[in-house]
Amino acid sequence: MNRRALMSSGAALAAATILGPLAPAALARAGRGEPVRFRLPAPNGPYPLGTVALHLADTARPDPWVPSRPCRELMISIWYPARGGAGRPAAPWMPPAAAERYLGRLGLPPGRVRLGDTHGREGAPVGGPPGPLPLVLYSPGSDASRSFGTGVVEDLAGHGFVVVTVDHTYDAAVVAFPGGRVETGPPNGVGDYAKALAVRSADIRFVLDRLAVLGSGGHPGVCRTPLPAGLRGALDLRRVGMLGHSLGGAATAATMLADGRITAGMSLDGGAAGPVVDAGLDRPFLVVDTPGKGGMENNPALRAFWSHLRGWRLHLTVRGAAHQSFGDDVLILPLLAPLLGMSAPKLEEEVGTIPGHRAQAFQRAYPRAFFDLHLRGGRGRLLDGPSAGFPEVGYAR
Repeated sequence: MNRRALMSSGAALAAATILGPLAPAALARAGRGEPVRFRLPAPNGPYPLGTVALHLADTARPDPWVPSRPCRELMISIWYPARGGAGRPAAPWMPPAAAERYLGRLGLPPGRVRLGDTHGREGAPVGGPPGPLPLVLYSPGSDASRSFGTGVVEDLAGHGFVVVTVDHTYDAAVVAFPGGRVETGPPNGVGDYAKALAVRSADIRFVLDRLAVLGSGGHPGVCRTPLPAGLRGALDLRRVGMLGHSLGGAATAATMLADGRITAGMSLDGGAAGPVVDAGLDRPFLVVDTPGKGGMENNPALRAFWSHLRGWRLHLTVRGAAHQSFGDDVLILPLLAPLLGMSAPKLEEEVGTIPGHRAQAFQRAYPRAFFDLHLRGGRGRLLDGPSAGFPEVGYAR
């Protein structure tokens, strides 16, 4: 479902039993008119986090969604293990100008919701294990934002990966550029998903090209934002993975077919479309899906893609999960539901019945296990078969 349509349903207040353990406080704050505050729980990796946002411009490509713009502009964030940085500001979960526009489009007045900060320090020096470090690219769902995968991203960076998150302009709900400019997606979300898939694939390949410039000692961005100390030598472009949610998951598969630089991919409840369905892939791929939103059970294209995977493969299902269980929405939506009049069934349709802390535990454990195995040669057993620590996860090969 389009996120804006979801958030403006206008149904009765959700029941506290659906909202989970945060519901009483959220309902009380809503009743008193106090701001509702969101902040991700702290990651548990051994390294502190650093991050930097960069403005990129592909001058060889007019914007495919707005042809009057002579080049394709993107915003990315680079996340990494840091050293020091305690005196640097924490990066906001979503840039303030983007957050204001996003919440306003949901019908929430200014100051009603405060989205808080991440655990990443802006511009902190790169630290962590001896580099260069494996790289993971993150593509969000349609009508979403790179911010919505922050929980997954923080975990990976805190365990020694460099993670690059991408906002696909005019496909994303909101994108804030330097200078205060904010670009939004169409009112009802992107309708041409085949085009969106092709655009996202081209975006990711361009981002990889710019990261190669960074690795060669250059600056990848437009505005020459100061780069964190140690960043130029931190990326190992021989070990590149990609992770995406929903349309970002489909884009992961499509981009891997087009670009051999990506050696392992993971899709969080994303389908499959385009040439990769029949061509398949010869590199590791992990499919996570749910019974809804076109999962393996009722999506012939995804089943065909699965059957054509020739490398390492794994199919995971998560009992009680729904489409928005695989990003920060699983924690945000229960907080916003009282303000937006979401009914209990509507909330359950989007985030499932899985408790938020269990959904987040999955987000933290399984992507890291996958990229540990395929980008670092790790020996963890989590992907081998059912785990006592995750009884809700089903495995199929």
